[in-house]
Amino acid sequence: MNKDGRVTICQISDIHCGSPYFVPDLLERSILEINDADPTAVVISGDLTNAGYRQEFEEAARYVEKIRCEHVMVIPGNHDSRNVGYIHFERLFGDRFSVMEFDDILMVGVDSSEPDLNDGRVGREHYEFIRETFSGAQDRLKIFVIHHHLIPLPGTGRERNIIYDAGDILEILVDSGVDLVLSGHKHVPYSWKLEDMFIVNAGTASTTRLRGNTRPCYNIIEVDDGRVRVFRKYPFKDRELIVDFNSRTREYSRFEERIDSEVASPGGEQRR
Repeated sequence: MNKDGRVTICQISDIHCGSPYFVPDLLERSILEINDADPTAVVISGDLTNAGYRQEFEEAARYVEKIRCEHVMVIPGNHDSRNVGYIHFERLFGDRFSVMEFDDILMVGVDSSEPDLNDGRVGREHYEFIRETFSGAQDRLKIFVIHHHLIPLPGTGRERNIIYDAGDILEILVDSGVDLVLSGHKHVPYSWKLEDMFIVNAGTASTTRLRGNTRPCYNIIEVDDGRVRVFRKYPFKDRELIVDFNSRTREYSRFEERIDSEVASPGGEQRR
């Protein structure tokens, strides 16, 4: 918690160390900005690597070590589970399912990846873990972290990107009173409101594997006395407010993505 009583959570996703589209300067800058924000927690929501190889994980770990924050949650993505990459993930980052508690916030992260598949699922064997963990949250802000999409996002192609058991997971999250879902996967930053829950997707923070007019970016979440504001931050550039809601009164505002005509994507839609 900052001196003014505000909690700051930074979410960075889809780093893709080892990819030909990976831009080290973007990641270095993002980490510098995150450290300057003095966050209470940092979330890395999957796809740290391009193909799950040991050297890619070790490069990603060196970057993660540069993050100056007591609470860092890292979960794997579909690229991290390629080539038995989850072995390296567990060695360097620990469990693929995690729980983090700080201030008045409870955060649960799950692994939705399948070995050597882009598709995802959480699995019935993990449902009770999610239910039981959130059942003890009481009045704390509840945050769920997953790599894959739970609902469709515009500009991401066919609906094959949603996890197979998305309906079951959404029911569990809504019944558990989850306030915020953080995800990544298709490099398209976007937000949806479902019931009293916001689903916020992060773009890629450090690659040029972009769709349409999207730009490399990450998310900054600020929590202050029940008010939650989510900002989209562009490395080297300004941030913009995308979601503003009160977890107690359920009042909210959602802002459309601002398209900067000065920045064009170097590539069109690519299959992942």
